[in-house]
Amino acid sequence: MDSIGIEIRVAHYPSYCSKYNPIERRFFPHVTRVCTGMLFDRLQTAVDLMRKASTATGLRTIVNVIRRIYETGRTITDALKERIQCIIVPDTFLPKWNYTLIPQT
Repeated sequence: MDSIGIEIRVAHYPSYCSKYNPIERRFFPHVTRVCTGMLFDRLQTAVDLMRKASTATGLRTIVNVIRRIYETGRTITDALKERIQCIIVPDTFLPKWNYTLIPQT
């Protein structure tokens, strides 16, 4: 794995803690507004409604459906840990959940 000097910031929000996520507070009220009273009979119906969400100040939505099934409970292997040459720097905000990977040469 070649190091190209790019830092990777990883940010997770704890389960049931959307109050920490400013995107959810700004985005979901508008999606809720356009979906109120609608019947989600198909996935495409929900996607179309969410794509219509917008505000007068310019918020527009982009909706992509990921059809891949992701496995839960997977962990990084020891071999991969050894290959990754970086340091992990915890963030000041929610350091157990958010961190930056800084490549080392």
